[in-house]
Amino acid sequence: MKKCMIVLLILSPILTGCWDKRELNELGIMLAIGIDKVEDEYRVTAQVVVPSEVSTKTSTGRSPVILYQEFGETVYEALRKITKESPREIYTGHLRMLVLGEDLAEEGIAKSIELLSRNWELRSDFYVAIAKDRNAKELLNVRTALENIPANEMFNTLRTPEATWTAPNGFTLDELIANLTSEGKEAVLTGILVTGEQEKGSSKQNVESITPPAQIEYDNLAVFKKDKLVGWLTERESKGYNSIVNKVQNSVTAISCPEGGKATIEMVQVDSKIKGKINKGKPEVDVNIKVKGNVGEVECQMNLNDQETIAELEKNIEKQLEETIHLTIETAQKQYKSDIFGFGEAIHRSNPKEWKKIKEHWDEKFAEMTANVKVDLKLEHTGTEGNSFLEKIEVK
Repeated sequence: MKKCMIVLLILSPILTGCWDKRELNELGIMLAIGIDKVEDEYRVTAQVVVPSEVSTKTSTGRSPVILYQEFGETVYEALRKITKESPREIYTGHLRMLVLGEDLAEEGIAKSIELLSRNWELRSDFYVAIAKDRNAKELLNVRTALENIPANEMFNTLRTPEATWTAPNGFTLDELIANLTSEGKEAVLTGILVTGEQEKGSSKQNVESITPPAQIEYDNLAVFKKDKLVGWLTERESKGYNSIVNKVQNSVTAISCPEGGKATIEMVQVDSKIKGKINKGKPEVDVNIKVKGNVGEVECQMNLNDQETIAELEKNIEKQLEETIHLTIETAQKQYKSDIFGFGEAIHRSNPKEWKKIKEHWDEKFAEMTANVKVDLKLEHTGTEGNSFLEKIEVK
C-alpha cells in the first residue's frame, strides 16, 4: 500500500494539467480562409487577426488583419506552409468564413473542403461562399468600414439578410456536405463579390471614406451539380428557391396595382411543404406554400377597407409568387438539370421502391418531371392607416 502511494505521489505532477494547452499569445486567430486553384496547385489565403490592432489600448491604426498565402498540391500542404510566414501557430477554431474561388468551384470543390470536414478544431457555424468573378484571395484582401475585421462583416452581413430578405443565404460546411452527398438533392451556395475599385480595397482609403471605393456585397445563389458549379440563379430565382425550400423568415415583394402604381407586401411567415409522388409511373411533386403578410407600402389608389380589394390583392400576389417559383424550377430543370430543391428526396420519402428504380437516372427524370405549385396568401394587417394619404394629394 505504501509503495502504491509513493508511485502516485511521483506521477501526480505529470498526470495533472492541460497537456495540449496553447497560450492565446502564441496563436494566430484565423477568421477567414480562401481557397483558389492556380494551375495545378491550391492557393490557400488565411485572414488572421493582428491582436495589437483589435485592442483599443494598443491600436496604432494599422490593418487589424493580415493575409498569409501559400501554395501546395493539397489544401493541407498549403495551409501548413503558412506557418513559415506566421510567427504564431494558426488557430482555426474561430473561423467565420470559407471563401472558394469561382474557378475552383467550376472544377470541383469536394477535394478542397475534405480537410475542413475532418478538422476537429473547427466549429460548425461558419459560412461557405463563392467568390463571384474573382478569386478568393482578392476578396479577402478588401478592408471593410462597418466592421474592422472583414471576416466578421462578411459573416454578419450574410446572417442578417436571412431575417429581412430572401436572396442571400448562409450555408454552413455541414449543410454543404449534406447536400453534396445526398442522392436526391444538389447543393447551392451564396455568391460574394467585390464592387467598385478592387485595387483600392486593401488601402486605408477604403475605410476612411463615407463611400468606400471597393465594397464586399453578396450576390445570388450558385447552382451545383455534384461538386461542380454549373451556373447562377438570378435574384428573382434565388428568392423563388428560398420560398420552395422554406428558407424565408421575412421578406418583401412589390406588386403592380390594378390602376397603376405599386404596393409592397411584407411576408412575415412562409411555410413551404414539398410532397413527392408517382403519378402514372412518373415522378411528380406538389409544392404548397402558405404565406402570411402585411401591407407595407401603397403608392397607388386602393381601398384597403374593402374586403374585395384585399381579396383581389391577395390573388395577384399569389399569382406573382407562383410565376416566380415556376420560373425558378424551370431554370433548374432545363438550364442546369440540377435538383437543388430536394425533389428527389421527396420522391424517396413517399415511395422508396420507385426511387430505387429511378435514382440512377434522376437527372433526366428531374428535367422532365411535373411540379404543381400552389401559393395561399393571407393579408393580416394593412398598417395603422386605412387608405394611403397619397389619395388626398396630387402626386406627380
